[in-house]
Amino acid sequence: MTAERPDHAPTTPYPRPASGASPGAALDAAPPPGTAPALTGPPAPALSASSAPARSLAPDLARGMLLLFIASANVWGYLWSSAAETSRYGLRPVGGSSLDLVVDGVVAFFVDDRSRPMFAILYGFGLATMAARLAARGAGRRDVRRVIARRSRWLVVLGVAHAALLFAGDILAPYGVTGLIALAFLQRSRTVLLWWFWGSSLVATVGGAFVLTFLHSYWGTGEIPPSDYLASAVERLFGSLAITTIAAVLLFFVPQVVLGILLARSGWLSRPWEHRQALGRVVVVALVVNLVGNLPFALAVAQVWTPADGAVGLTVELAHYLSGVVMGLGYVCLFAWVAAVLRDGPRRGVVSAVAAVGERSLTSYLLQSVMFAPLLSAWGLGLGGRIGTAQAAVLAIGVWLVTVLVAVAMHRAGRRGPFEVLLRRLTYGRGGSAAAVAVPHRPHAAPTPLAGPREPRP
Repeated sequence: MTAERPDHAPTTPYPRPASGASPGAALDAAPPPGTAPALTGPPAPALSASSAPARSLAPDLARGMLLLFIASANVWGYLWSSAAETSRYGLRPVGGSSLDLVVDGVVAFFVDDRSRPMFAILYGFGLATMAARLAARGAGRRDVRRVIARRSRWLVVLGVAHAALLFAGDILAPYGVTGLIALAFLQRSRTVLLWWFWGSSLVATVGGAFVLTFLHSYWGTGEIPPSDYLASAVERLFGSLAITTIAAVLLFFVPQVVLGILLARSGWLSRPWEHRQALGRVVVVALVVNLVGNLPFALAVAQVWTPADGAVGLTVELAHYLSGVVMGLGYVCLFAWVAAVLRDGPRRGVVSAVAAVGERSLTSYLLQSVMFAPLLSAWGLGLGGRIGTAQAAVLAIGVWLVTVLVAVAMHRAGRRGPFEVLLRRLTYGRGGSAAAVAVPHRPHAAPTPLAGPREPRP
């Protein structure tokens, strides 16, 4: 297997089509909030077992920029105020300056609850490409399921450890559990995927509304985090287990993972130059949906207005979360569009640096917590109780830039990220991917892609 990424599966499951090949069908219409895009067109051809394609720029570029969004969204989770209170919308510490409120509104509009859907979409893309790559080596469906299940379980373990040691807002464990759920539909047809999308969207939306209603009475109150590290670790551990359980039961990330699988099958990320117009349409519509669905929430976070309690407040928050799914897809398509524009140019400069972060996204994600936690936590230097959200935003950019420098250094040294190497070893064992699956000897048989059964097209 060539250059597989343990944090996300290999980003190029299919070879570049021959010159003159017709592109897949584009989106007939951009999706409204909470809907699946009409990703159509024939499945892309599978790799042969001996092929060694270059990495696709689009997923790496998207992941690299995603980590800037994640840093900007996560940093305020380390902040607290001496009054032990948070704002009702956005849950920021109270008492911020006017500049803090402006920054809060901007981050809420562009980043909050947009980075998680974007991450989940790319995670689904990674699962689909990993399955396709294993199938291209001749692995059977049972072997593919076994490898992905093992990887997902280890991702849960890494996520719980990350939460207990450093950051309560860990997302690896919920995604690992979602990866286990995805085994039910990863290798199924497009029709089955759409049923899963709509069903899980309904469950997540209704369940999310109940959760928001329950939590609304507690928002606006907070607490000063414990300064004892062990006490804080226990608190983070149980918080992570609760979040992971809720995400699994309510299928919070399943719709986005399905979108990622559909993107992988359509070739939108592996061959974005064939879909530039469709990608651009999705981006434009996502921006409009984000403006309409998220501006009221962003203004509430900036304390420009205060929604009335009850149905109005709940509607504002639901619109924020649902438009976040659309904007997450829009961001993925935006960076795929950029990759399509840069198709004929080599990776260099800023593009190469951001892509290097994307290639090592698991390491870069965990490295953020390694820097944030000791600086901001009450058990560390405690800066989280002394700086505002504007200063925290600057710190987030600085932390992301450090991860860029580290990723570029590893790229130039020809080294993978250490956590990518660790997860690969845990997933495949010492023998690597070839030893992890039982590959039958079929010298004359073509590998069968696991993109789901081909369905008749009108």
